[in-house]
Amino acid sequence: MRAFLDQLRREVDGDVLDDPGSRALYSADASNYRHVPRVVVRPRTTNAVVAAVGIAAEHRVPITSRGAGTSVAGNACGTGLVIDFSRYLNAFEISGDRAFAQPGAVLDKINASAGEYLFGPDPSTHSRCTIGGMIGNNACGAHSVKWGKTSENVANLRVLTVDGRTFDTTSPPPLALPSHDPAWFPRLSRRVSGYALDAPTLTQQLVGTEGTCVVLLGAELRLVRRPERRILVVLGFADTYEAADQVTQIEDALAIEGLNESLVHSVRTRPDLPEGRSWLFVEVEDHPERVAAITKNSMVIHDPAHQRALWRIREDGAGLATRMADGSEAWSGWEDSAVPPERLGAYLRDFDRLLTGYGRRGITYGHYGEGCIHVRIDFDLANGYREFLQDAADLVVSHGGSLSGEHGDGQARSELLSRMYPPEAIRAFREFKHAFDPSNLLNPGRIVEPSKLDDDLRILVAPPKIPTRAEFASDTRRCVGVGKCLNTRGGVMCPSYRVTREEKHSTRGRAHLLFEMLNGDVVKGGWRSPEVAEALDLCLGCKGCKRDCPVDVDMASYKAEFLHEHYRRRPRPRSHYAMGWLPTWLKYGLVTRFTAKLGRFAGLTPERELPRPTTSLVRRLHALGQGDPVLLFPDTFTNFFEPGIGLDAANVLAHLGNRVEVPSANVCCGLTWHSTGQLPKARRVVERTARALYPWTGKGVPVIGLEPSCTAFLRVEAPKMSDDPAVRALARATRTFAEHVEPKLPSLEGARDAVVQTHCHQYAELGFEPDRAAMAKAGLKPEVVEGCCGLAGNFGFEKGHYDVSIACAEQDLLPALRDNENALVIADGFSCRTQIRHTTDREPVHLASALAARLGL
Repeated sequence: MRAFLDQLRREVDGDVLDDPGSRALYSADASNYRHVPRVVVRPRTTNAVVAAVGIAAEHRVPITSRGAGTSVAGNACGTGLVIDFSRYLNAFEISGDRAFAQPGAVLDKINASAGEYLFGPDPSTHSRCTIGGMIGNNACGAHSVKWGKTSENVANLRVLTVDGRTFDTTSPPPLALPSHDPAWFPRLSRRVSGYALDAPTLTQQLVGTEGTCVVLLGAELRLVRRPERRILVVLGFADTYEAADQVTQIEDALAIEGLNESLVHSVRTRPDLPEGRSWLFVEVEDHPERVAAITKNSMVIHDPAHQRALWRIREDGAGLATRMADGSEAWSGWEDSAVPPERLGAYLRDFDRLLTGYGRRGITYGHYGEGCIHVRIDFDLANGYREFLQDAADLVVSHGGSLSGEHGDGQARSELLSRMYPPEAIRAFREFKHAFDPSNLLNPGRIVEPSKLDDDLRILVAPPKIPTRAEFASDTRRCVGVGKCLNTRGGVMCPSYRVTREEKHSTRGRAHLLFEMLNGDVVKGGWRSPEVAEALDLCLGCKGCKRDCPVDVDMASYKAEFLHEHYRRRPRPRSHYAMGWLPTWLKYGLVTRFTAKLGRFAGLTPERELPRPTTSLVRRLHALGQGDPVLLFPDTFTNFFEPGIGLDAANVLAHLGNRVEVPSANVCCGLTWHSTGQLPKARRVVERTARALYPWTGKGVPVIGLEPSCTAFLRVEAPKMSDDPAVRALARATRTFAEHVEPKLPSLEGARDAVVQTHCHQYAELGFEPDRAAMAKAGLKPEVVEGCCGLAGNFGFEKGHYDVSIACAEQDLLPALRDNENALVIADGFSCRTQIRHTTDREPVHLASALAARLGL
């Protein structure tokens, strides 16, 4: 094996990764399975792919092709060589109604460049899925009811066989391919299981073979004309069966998607939907009234932003459905069966009876227009999993359906193909693969000569061996690999991945490393693991994942717990003492005294000027105004660095009829200790603060937070750390400034443009709508910046983080400021304002200061 690795490094132009961290990162996709690869190669050229495959064939090493790693059936993880096409081989060209793409090209990027055209198939992972992965699985998506599967939209494939031949599928070399009987294949549009031997061309036959026959080098895609307009009609029904029964009544639709109340209840804020317990989302170009007439409970939506908000629920289904209403885990496995649409209602009734018979629960949703159902089920993977899947396979076949209607067979369903196809078809599948891959080196165990569906299940073969809380072990499984953290635009998650494009710096990658750390087979060292420490070092603690991840992965909290254990009973980095204990240094005036030396000896970056403290807010303000009492929380940053913000906030609150009080002593939420993993100290600090404020919170006096990170910590994180009644009372009493003032704020005349950088913790934990409403009343027209500012508390001050911090700011914040040179800049977060001051000549203000100015205070 050493000779194999050495040869790869000599002859392959690309990254050859066999370190424990990389092998752990690629050991799973979005399925239930775990296969630790021997080596991962990220080739820079197609010649490098040819070289890597040739070397693997010479050494008899299995080969797995991988795109975004979002396969839910175990299609994209293997024990030999994993080729990651997404890193470098992601180029494409558009020529009219054709696109020529490398395997790693991302669907959304192609469509964004295709002008009046687009590539029709659009799986819910469209923001990060690759063309190679779509071809491997024969991806479909919501609009296949109009434009078909990937196989119907590909004109030609450039492929490689393990013996080194490369050819176009439109002019292949002589191949001894098996004959077939059309009677083997059920007649439905969403048949993706097995090999499509009945397809009219070799190109279409090879689409959906899951990397088991050839290695894809490039593809020519057929594009369709982009619709001039899209109208969304939402139909409400009494139950999912009634919704399913109606799909054949809908004609000329672009998409017909179904979801039920269980999925909708998983969303943080329940959307405004027609009355019912199940809904169809029907997208049309014209005549929405024809669709709306199907039921008395309907709504027609023309606004694109409203449409996108509703589509997001459906697209996040694979993540939202992984937790049941009681918090228990749900799994893929029987993920995307399909039946003829006219059989959908009957199939769903039978399927729910099957679930009940096994004592299982599932959240169903999916592509109702083509009879394809997605579901996550609360399996006990150690008991009854095989038996359920066998019975489910027999059920879907009895309805004339397919085991898979979108995601392929992988390890989850290949063993069941003999229940769907006759023995003659299974033999033909074997002959088809043998014609291209006689040595069975390409993705073995999938479709032909299948691995067992209940082998290699991740939570069974890699149980936690490192002592930890049960909740933390469950948290590391929360990530199901759908890869929304691989997005490079929109939302916040994940800032450092967007800069580095390295899997280990994605939320998914970090979660997988933590999972492997607890197991200890590949990532060794337990809590002292250098691989995990390196991956978490660039986690900004922004909590963007908690909001943007469909399963609410909270990497900032996981990082805090890891740092706590990682540095238990040993010295910490100097920056943890400098920044983690900052409230203490400020309280005793030590920052003022030692500022010049602090950066040099405290592990802080020399590129940044440290903010200088001034006379604190608690010394300047004691009480102000008349009326209902409120307590202004003097967080460390407002109190010591920008007390003017506190004074502005107090003036606004008093002007709106409040008596504003401030505690006589310095208080702190404990966030700086928590973010550096000093958890016992953080708990003591917040408990001490909560008890000091109990004379107010015990009476129900609102506590008004000005610093979003501190406000979010008090309201959300502190109650998780402590059962102290005073802590819980403080959490209940805590309000954001906007939440408190917006209802009382008068409407002001005049208008001014504003660029608004929302603090990441506010985005994740608190919400921005009260701020938006307050600005509207004050005559401010906000352009809200998406994305993290990049400073993120201590992160941007620590040595080694400066370049990443600035690159994060260049993603969204700095371009927005350059594009709006005359706009007011509003940023409630101290980190956000500091980053803006360090990178521009603009002077940002807090919302409190902006409102004080608009009110003439």
